[in-house]
Amino acid sequence: VQLQASGGGLVQPGGSLRLSCVASGSVFRNNHMGWYRQAPGKQRELVARISSGGNADYADSVKGRFTISRDNTKNTVSLQMSSLKPEDTAVYYCAYGDDYRGYWGQGTQVTVSS
Repeated sequence: VQLQASGGGLVQPGGSLRLSCVASGSVFRNNHMGWYRQAPGKQRELVARISSGGNADYADSVKGRFTISRDNTKNTVSLQMSSLKPEDTAVYYCAYGDDYRGYWGQGTQVTVSS
């Protein structure tokens, strides 16, 4: 499975950004896709993930501000980020997992700064 992420960039505090990721290759019907992030000097952490059935989980730090969605017909997952804070600054990674395998996409930088 290959993951191609897009979006990210520089935004002011309080602003919004949208990340998108498309999975290609041997994508299984039952899977999870989601987003993780890693800030400098910190461990990679889950931001949000969503199952192929539409069940979503969020980190407490982003609940109410971020929304994850997916399109199973296109094998895409998106993360709408609103009310961004400087502490959201990190490299964001798209992820895919099923019962047998896990894959990471390349990271995309999100910087929240005035």
